[in-house]
Amino acid sequence: MSELKVSDIKRVTVIGAGLMGAQIGELMARIGKCSVTLVDIKDEFVSKGLAGIDQRTEKFFVAKGKMTPEEKKELMSRIGGTTDMAKAAAGSDFILEAATENIKIKKELFKKLDENAPAHTILGTNTSYLSITEIASATNRADKVVGMHFFNPVGVMKLVEVVKGAKTSENTVAATSDLARLLQKEPVVCWDASYGFLANRAYFAMRMEAVQMVYERVAPPEEIDKALKLGYNLPMGPLELADMGGSWAIYASSEEDRIRELGSEKGKLHPLIRLMVRAGYTGGAGKKGIYDFYKEVLSKMK
Repeated sequence: MSELKVSDIKRVTVIGAGLMGAQIGELMARIGKCSVTLVDIKDEFVSKGLAGIDQRTEKFFVAKGKMTPEEKKELMSRIGGTTDMAKAAAGSDFILEAATENIKIKKELFKKLDENAPAHTILGTNTSYLSITEIASATNRADKVVGMHFFNPVGVMKLVEVVKGAKTSENTVAATSDLARLLQKEPVVCWDASYGFLANRAYFAMRMEAVQMVYERVAPPEEIDKALKLGYNLPMGPLELADMGGSWAIYASSEEDRIRELGSEKGKLHPLIRLMVRAGYTGGAGKKGIYDFYKEVLSKMK
């Protein structure tokens, strides 16, 4: 099987059973009808990811009459989990990595995936901004390494960025784009020369201006988000979305990579985000973010 087609993709492995990985795995199984394996470093992470899929399916589909209990049971039977990445990779047609946004970690993962996956397997990454070309350099199949960037919440957001590295083949791009369409998404294709690719590159600038306005105490986060939602017809404001998705922690952990790509002036972490993350206001499920930081800390500073 030299050139993979979307019809050949039956077995999918998702590396990372966190919020994004679990949502992507659920989509691959529910709409793509693929056999899916979630992989993470601890059994408890895998179990949490599977439990999240079960709960979301019950809440958004079964409880609303969009899926019968029998259909849910059949769906969950197609989704498994493991901590054995090598074994999961060995039985995969398509692998999508959705782990930590750190280039060193991703290169280590892709080296291991390349060593264990069949020759025909496409190795995808859900990275929001890291170089596909550099990630691919850790493998012996740079032609089969591609970015497949979903947006949160995965079940709702239509966009998938299909990102080409320097050696990504047209067949890999076509198969990945067709997979996105199979999942009822709209793929857009770009090169990895743009840090943040397309949507995040443009959106990041707006979010950082919103952060700066909070820092200057021009207005509370709620008012800034309200202005942007009403003024530009956005479904969510950039600050509340970052709180929901845990973007503050991601920005902090990826500062080194950002400086390397953009230089110190553009890549350096905003001081407010640094302060927030150090104080534990990282955002993400069940965690406080910039909304709470403003109320509890920043608004009280003189």
